[in-house]
Amino acid sequence: MNMVRTAMLLAFMTALFMAIGFLIGGTGGMLIALAIAAAMNLFSYWNADKMVLRMHHALEVDESSAPEYYGIVRQLAERAGLPMPKVYLIKNDQPNAFATGRNPQNAAVAATTGLLHRLTHEEVAGVMAHELAHVKHRDTLTMTITATLAGAISMLGNFAFFFRGGRNNPLGLIGMLAAMILAPLAAAMVQMAVSRTREYSADRGGAEICGHPMWLASALAKIAGSAPRIVNEDAERNPATAHMFIINPLSGQRMDGLFSTHPATENRIAALQRMEDEFRSQPDDIAATAQQPRQRQSEPQSGPWGRNGGKQDHKGPWS
Repeated sequence: MNMVRTAMLLAFMTALFMAIGFLIGGTGGMLIALAIAAAMNLFSYWNADKMVLRMHHALEVDESSAPEYYGIVRQLAERAGLPMPKVYLIKNDQPNAFATGRNPQNAAVAATTGLLHRLTHEEVAGVMAHELAHVKHRDTLTMTITATLAGAISMLGNFAFFFRGGRNNPLGLIGMLAAMILAPLAAAMVQMAVSRTREYSADRGGAEICGHPMWLASALAKIAGSAPRIVNEDAERNPATAHMFIINPLSGQRMDGLFSTHPATENRIAALQRMEDEFRSQPDDIAATAQQPRQRQSEPQSGPWGRNGGKQDHKGPWS
C-alpha cells in the first residue's frame, strides 16, 4: 500500500513539474521538465536520504562515539523488529529529529545535539521510537523523495522570473506569474499532506514501540517549547525538508491551519494521552508495560543528556 502511495505521489509531482515547465517554456519546457523529473525520480530513490543528511551536516555515530544515544536506538529497533538503522548526530542547538532512507534495510535516524541535551533518557527514547515508527511504516522513502522534488519544484518556479515574456511561454506574463506563485505553493501543499497524515500514525506507532505514550508526549511538549526560539539555519536554507522533522524546524508555523506542515502539538499530545488511557484500560502486555509507576511516565528522571549529567541512579530501561 505504501509503495502504491509513493508511486502516486511520484506521478503527481512529475505532472506538477511538467505543468510548471509548460507555463515557463511551452511544449519544449514541458518535455525538458519531464526529462529532469524522470532523472530526479531515479536519483532520489537511491540518493535522496544521503542528500538530506548532507543538507543538515549530519555525522554518523556508533556505539563507541555515542554509546547512550546509539544504545537507545539499538534497543528500540530490536523491540520494533527492525534492522539496526544508521545513527546520525546533527550539531544543532534546536531540539529535533528525523528519519530517512528508502526502506527499513537502508534507513537512518538523526537527532540534534539540542534534543539530546534538553530531553531526558525516556523522552529521547520516545522521540527515537517515533522516528523508527516512520521507518517501520515505510514513510521515509515518501517523505525523503517529497523533500527533494518539492525543493526542485520551488526552484523551477523561481527560474520562471528569468524566462518572463519569452516567445516559448504560451501565456506570457500570466504564465510566468502563475509558475512563480503556484509552483512553491503546490509543492508546500504536497509536503503538508504527506507530513500531517503520517505524524499521528508515527506518534501512535512510536508509543507502541517504547510502551510509554507519555514519554513521547513529554518530549513533544519540550521540543515545541524550545524549537521556535532557536533558529535552525540548515532547515531555513532547505525548507523543503521541514516536513521530515518530528516538529516543524522553521519559525512561525505552529498552528494546525491550512499552511502548517505538522499537526498542532497540543492535538498530538492529546492523542497520546488518549492512547495512554487505552493502555491502562486494556489487560494485555502493552497495558502492563504502560501501567508502571506513574512518576516514571509523567515525571521522567533526568537521563544521560539532562541537567544532572547522567549521575542519577535511574536512567530508564534503555541504559
